[in-house]
Amino acid sequence: MILPRALVTAPISGRIRCSPEDFVVEELPSFGATGEGEHLLLTIRKRGMNTVFCAERIARWAGIDVCDVSYAGMKDRHAVTTQRFSVRLPKKIAPDVTLLYDDECQVLDANWHNRKLARGALAGNRFTLMLRELQGGREVLESALRILAEQGVPNYFGEQRFGAEQANVGKALGMFEGRRVDPAKRSIYLSAARSHLFNQVLAMRVEQRIWNTAMDGEVWMLEGTKSIFGPEPMNDDIAARCAALDIHPTGPLWGAGALRSTQAVFELESQLSVLQPALCQGLETADLRQERRALRLLPKDLSWRFVDENSLDLRFELPPGAYATSVLAELGQFD
Repeated sequence: MILPRALVTAPISGRIRCSPEDFVVEELPSFGATGEGEHLLLTIRKRGMNTVFCAERIARWAGIDVCDVSYAGMKDRHAVTTQRFSVRLPKKIAPDVTLLYDDECQVLDANWHNRKLARGALAGNRFTLMLRELQGGREVLESALRILAEQGVPNYFGEQRFGAEQANVGKALGMFEGRRVDPAKRSIYLSAARSHLFNQVLAMRVEQRIWNTAMDGEVWMLEGTKSIFGPEPMNDDIAARCAALDIHPTGPLWGAGALRSTQAVFELESQLSVLQPALCQGLETADLRQERRALRLLPKDLSWRFVDENSLDLRFELPPGAYATSVLAELGQFD
């Protein structure tokens, strides 16, 4: 599915991930270690290693089942990433952490904590990206970055949510039709189906240039939180808060129950049940309830610096569940 861009500037092209050092991700913790408990919190910097592979490596090091190794979020393989893992060790006896060290993996911190690390238990992620072999013009790129900083970007789910060639959406459809799947993969396929439907609604609003404006029947999310309110009657205050980026329109994460939106927004979102009946019906019977996700994403502390005429150092922070690839896609095509 090719997702439409919101920016009206001409697209830029270039290269990303020429080496893992061109894509650096630092997980931002949402809490400090208590210093006690049976869970060892490890902060690990790794190169060319995805989260699952690293968790398996930690499990072998600790001599435990991989299910006793937890993490807050998934990180890409083709990058240098820093993230936390928790390791359940009831006897509070840990092997020497230096045994985890090699050229691709370093333990930056180790502390005891009283509970395992839950999925989503992070404040966000900080990205440092190097864009190389840029084509399209420096002035065009800087103009796009300024617009992006002022209005945000469509909060699409990134391509990694869907697997190679979006195969996870097809596997979700097969699962809904009765095909047996690995129970461990069920949540992955459900997530892909939900994300695909959300992206479709957002794409429709981007195409109509209404993705970041206030519509009748809107459900809102407060910036910096996941607090949801509305729909409320449209008025000047709501419109002003939307324009000031204090609140954001939302779209559906499909599940059982009625859409919360009304009026014009409901009419648009309810098209999904006609366009994608199998996905909608499958999610409705999968013990998932209707939820909401912001349509607009605001990168924090966005900064950039040209290293040379064709290379740009780009830095920003994103909240949990947001994708750097969504930011890059607004600028253009990066291979």
